[in-house]
Amino acid sequence: MTLDDLPTPCLLLDLGILKRNLARMQAAVARHPGLRLRPHMKTAKSIAVADLAAPGKGPITVSTIAEARYFAGGGFHDQIYAVGITPAKLDAVAALNAQGADVKVITDDADVAAAIAAHAGPLRALVEVDCGEGRGGVTPDGNLLAEIAGRLGARCAGVMTHAGHSYAERSTEGMERVAEAEHRGAVLAADRLRGMGATVDVVSLGSSPTALYGRDMGGVTDVRAGVYMFGDLFQAQIGTHGMADIAVTVLTAVTGRKPDRNAVLVDAGAIALSKDRSTEKAPKDYGFGLMLDLDGQPSFGEAIVARTHQEHGEVRGDGPLPFDLLPVGALVRIAPNHTCLTVAAHDRYHVVDGGREVLAVWDRVNGW
Repeated sequence: MTLDDLPTPCLLLDLGILKRNLARMQAAVARHPGLRLRPHMKTAKSIAVADLAAPGKGPITVSTIAEARYFAGGGFHDQIYAVGITPAKLDAVAALNAQGADVKVITDDADVAAAIAAHAGPLRALVEVDCGEGRGGVTPDGNLLAEIAGRLGARCAGVMTHAGHSYAERSTEGMERVAEAEHRGAVLAADRLRGMGATVDVVSLGSSPTALYGRDMGGVTDVRAGVYMFGDLFQAQIGTHGMADIAVTVLTAVTGRKPDRNAVLVDAGAIALSKDRSTEKAPKDYGFGLMLDLDGQPSFGEAIVARTHQEHGEVRGDGPLPFDLLPVGALVRIAPNHTCLTVAAHDRYHVVDGGREVLAVWDRVNGW
């Protein structure tokens, strides 16, 4: 089977690029003795990818109960469910743990901590710490940290934090500063909990930028990163990887030609590509994606998906588009603006390795 045999739109995953991205992150983590990588599978959502990213069924991170169940069924037992838990979901996590998994939940709420402690099933929790992102978490030096750990009691397993604000940085120095603040916050929180007698087996932090650029990881047990596996146009601009390191693209077909406005229509629209505009504030705005040729090369210049409708994408060129090479039915590829949201609408990967032959089809889990 080749790319010509695939329905459009669909996801393509280049195995060689994926392996190169995984090796880069693994090398970055290996700089720090005793530190382990706990890949975040919220983007890939695939056991086949996890087997490469966390060899030997190593520790992983998930973001939904559906992921936790899917990966546990695939032998990945050591998990952090890195979204604030609600009491209604405790039964599902405890059931997985009773079957042999070790899914650790997170919370920044004292009442939820009490519910975790009171639950009859096997549960352990990490206290979520805010190191500057301003989303979830408690301050590492505040009173609520100790209160939550106290309510968890023996079910406290440690702390976790996420420097999501690292994505706002545009330089190595900026990412290093965020990484150090993330490190200081996590270690301070862990030291405070140990000082009150709490169990701190896990001190977890990470985003792809801080995992790559963090200089000091002393006192940290694992780093969580996920988007580094696939990459996208935004990550390429902030230095997580290069433009040639985007492993996932969307295969799409030309459905219309509009020479009067130097545009082509494709059958990958808002659902297949997503409407996320993460590059809007980056140095180069790639709209809803960048059109590449069938071999994944930027042969059309900066041919950007400028508009999307539900099942239509409109690609406009920065120079005259070669309409003779783009008849209706011609296959092209779209590099994603934000890979996490682009892949979310698809249920499988068509795996290639630098060519047009489809080597495998890998499933992925969706839903919650």
